[in-house]
Amino acid sequence: MKHELNCLLAFACFHTVALAAPQTFDFKDPKGVNNAVFKLDAPLEAVNGSANGISGTVTFDPANPSATKGKITVASVSLHVGNPMQQTHLHSDKWLDVAKHPEITFETTELKNAKTAGDTTTADVTGTFTLKGISKVITVPVKMTYLKDKLGQRVPRMNGDLLVIRASFNIKRSDFGINPGQFEEKVSDVIELTLSIAGASPR
Repeated sequence: MKHELNCLLAFACFHTVALAAPQTFDFKDPKGVNNAVFKLDAPLEAVNGSANGISGTVTFDPANPSATKGKITVASVSLHVGNPMQQTHLHSDKWLDVAKHPEITFETTELKNAKTAGDTTTADVTGTFTLKGISKVITVPVKMTYLKDKLGQRVPRMNGDLLVIRASFNIKRSDFGINPGQFEEKVSDVIELTLSIAGASPR
């Protein structure tokens, strides 16, 4: 009886550890649903666009969200605006120079002020944001929602979990060497960014 009880306790401990293990979520999205929206609101013109060339991985532990680590990448060439001439300028070597700098990245280094309610954790995430070859350490507020066993609702016939991330924050193009101080009546220095992405952890 004692042996059986020890085995049961050992199994329970193993099961608890297994449940608490960090999971890796892949944010590569063949459907192109994940997106980043950007807006530059200058006095004379407002430029609105989006990007869907998103990839990267995030390691998330639902039992310890503060330990979240990861890197999200946006393909520069996937940045799109409705006006063809604006898009040509945006991709050119005068602005983002997407041929020379094909990736925009954010890599986490630390989470603070993590608060979890149900499946959702809010936190201030500090990380390295790299744009046009220039890296800056910034802190942005994020909301992460862990959706256990919901992968099949996004990708039919697949079992697993989802991690949904939402974030809105501002950067300045002058901080990243994008024509600082120029054309500010038509192209705002402040870039408003909104990230709406979901990563998959199949099993």
